[in-house]
Amino acid sequence: MNDEVLVKVEGVSKKFCKDLKTSLWYGVKDMFGNLNSTKSKGDQLRPKEFWALRDINFELKRGECLGLIGHNGAGKSTLLKILNGLINPDEGKVIIRGKVGALIELGAGFNPILTGRENIYNNAAVLGFTRKEIDTKLQDIIDFAEIEEFIDMPVQNYSSGMKVRLGFAVAAQMEPDVLIIDEVLAVGDAGFRAKCFNRISDLSKFCSIIFVSHSMPLVGRVCNKGILLKNGNLKNKGHINDVISKYMTCQKAAIKGVVGENKLDYFQARSYKNNISYSDQFLFNVKFKLPKKYEYFLIHYSVLDQEMKTIYQAFSLENDIIFKNDRDLFDIDIKISSVDLANGKYFLNVGFIENDFNGKNICRYDSVLEFNVSGVKYNTFSAIVKKTQWILK
Repeated sequence: MNDEVLVKVEGVSKKFCKDLKTSLWYGVKDMFGNLNSTKSKGDQLRPKEFWALRDINFELKRGECLGLIGHNGAGKSTLLKILNGLINPDEGKVIIRGKVGALIELGAGFNPILTGRENIYNNAAVLGFTRKEIDTKLQDIIDFAEIEEFIDMPVQNYSSGMKVRLGFAVAAQMEPDVLIIDEVLAVGDAGFRAKCFNRISDLSKFCSIIFVSHSMPLVGRVCNKGILLKNGNLKNKGHINDVISKYMTCQKAAIKGVVGENKLDYFQARSYKNNISYSDQFLFNVKFKLPKKYEYFLIHYSVLDQEMKTIYQAFSLENDIIFKNDRDLFDIDIKISSVDLANGKYFLNVGFIENDFNGKNICRYDSVLEFNVSGVKYNTFSAIVKKTQWILK
C-alpha cells in the first residue's frame, strides 16, 4: 500500500440557509463586510442557517477506496461538491493532490447538440486533460462504452444508458489520481456494471477512490475504508465492515416497529443461531398471544437484505397450516432449510393475517431479527430457500 496521501480533509464545515431570500441577503452582507451583530461566530448560526457539514476530518492514501455512507440528507453530496471544487467550505480546508475524476452525474455535462465524439473531447478537457492525452485514449473510451456505431450521432438522441456508458468511459479511462463515484452504477445493464466494477478494481491499485452508494453489498465489495455521516456529523470511520455494521445498526433502529392498527397481546422472537453458512438451516422462534377475537390466523415472514428489499417470503398457508386461536401462548419454531444467500446481513419481518390468505392483516413486526450469512460460496443471485417448516411446540 502506497503511503502517499492524495486527499486530506481537515475540520471541514459548511452551512446553508433554509430561505433563498435570507441566503442572498447574508451573501450580500458577507460580500461587502457590512455585518452586524447577527453575524455567525464560531458555533453560532444566524437565523434560518444550519450546518450541512460540521468538522469533518479524514485522509485517503493512494490505493485506498473510501466508502461514504449515510442516510439521505446526511451531507454526502455536500462533501462531494467540496471535494470536487464546486463549492467552498465555510471552515477547514481540503488538500487534493493530482487529477480528479468525478462520476457524480454521468452525462450531465454533455452538450446534447454535439456528437458523442465531440463530447468526449469537451468532457475530458473539463477534467483537465490535454488534446494529446485525449487522442491517445479516444479509441479506448469508445471501445469501453460499446457505442462505436453511434459515436458520431448527437448525444440528444442517446438513451440514458448510453450516456452513462459514455460518461463512465471518459472519466475511468483517463486514469485520474482521485476518482469520485456517486450512485452512478445503479444505471445500466448487469454486464456493463460488472465491467465498471472491474475497471474500478484496476484503478484502485494506483489512485484514491471515494465511493458513495446506499447499497451496502456494493460498498463492502469495492471499499476498504469507510466513514459514516449523520446530520452533517462524522459518526464513525475506520474499516469498511465496521462502518457498515454501525450504519446497519442505525438503520435497524429506524425501521424496527409494528405496522398495522392492531397489536398482539404478547410477541417475542429469537433466533437459535445468528451466524450461518450459505448451506445451513436457519431456525428462529416466535412466541405470542393473539386477542381472542381472532378465531383463526396464519403467519407470514419475509427476509430482507441490507438494502431493506424483500428477497423471500413464506406463509403458513403454503404448508396447509391455518392456526386456530385456542391457546393462551403460542410457541412456534420456523425452520428455513437450505439457505442459499449472498454473504451479508439479513433481517426478518413477522406478520399475522386473520382467518386465511384472503383475510385482513392483523399486524406485522418489522426487523425483529437479524442474521449473517457467510461461507466460501458467494452467490450473487436471489435467495434460494428450499423449504419452510412450521413447528408448533
